[in-house]
Amino acid sequence: MPGKECADRFKGPFDRVNHDVLLGRLAKRIADPRLLGLIRRYLTAGILADGVVIERGEGTPQGGPLSPRLANVLLDEVDRELEKRGHAFARYADDCNGYVRSKRAGEDVLQTLRRLYARLRLQVNEAKSAVARPWDRKFLGYSFWVGSGRQVKRRVAPAALAAMKGRVRELTGRSRGCSVTTMVAELRGYLLGWKAYFRLADTPGVFTALDQWLRHRLRMVYLKQWKRGPTAFRELRARGVPALVAAQAASHACRWWRTATHTALHIALPSRFFDRLGLPRLAG
Repeated sequence: MPGKECADRFKGPFDRVNHDVLLGRLAKRIADPRLLGLIRRYLTAGILADGVVIERGEGTPQGGPLSPRLANVLLDEVDRELEKRGHAFARYADDCNGYVRSKRAGEDVLQTLRRLYARLRLQVNEAKSAVARPWDRKFLGYSFWVGSGRQVKRRVAPAALAAMKGRVRELTGRSRGCSVTTMVAELRGYLLGWKAYFRLADTPGVFTALDQWLRHRLRMVYLKQWKRGPTAFRELRARGVPALVAAQAASHACRWWRTATHTALHIALPSRFFDRLGLPRLAG
């Protein structure tokens, strides 16, 4: 089990890549000067901002398909140095986590990385770099937790979970003025991608709780759209809710979030109702 972790990130990596340093690394691998010239033109191509072309003196194009690959070429010697020292690490573009057994070893690795990055004319983002326990840090939206038998498992990092809930709240906001069917269609595209990305997380209980929260939120949306008690009572009765139960829920219809947990809403809008609408389940 990893003890401490050294997490580091560059300061504006794609904005600060030195063209001469990068092309020097590429020249060691590419013999064709025409290809090197083409890459240089790619790097120095101007940026169109508000109709004005701005010359680029350093950095690689943000979002360019070649930029992550060029970053890998530039950082190859950093990866090799970590491998030579026998460190376990993971890196994706500018995000790099190294796993060692002690705080002191983590600090030594972080200092080594600072030196290696300086050689490449890159800077470590000190605000996002730290030596800490693996479960206190995140990597590409994931973090760790310790299960039974002290087995280290993957989970969705708290920040990624909060971002997901924030996006769902945006898609299901009461001021959007669209039907629940439309909301579910938009949620479906987002949730399927989110589920696929975090499919490696070992937290089925978290996904089950998210499913419950999603349906709770959509039941609340229905209550908001019904607006008043008489409308809520009529809609609940039309969905097979007994009169007394429907009346109890309708009397508190304006307390949307709390009333969305009422038995009447679960009878009228069960999980299978949202399944038929196309809302994906995150658990399972």
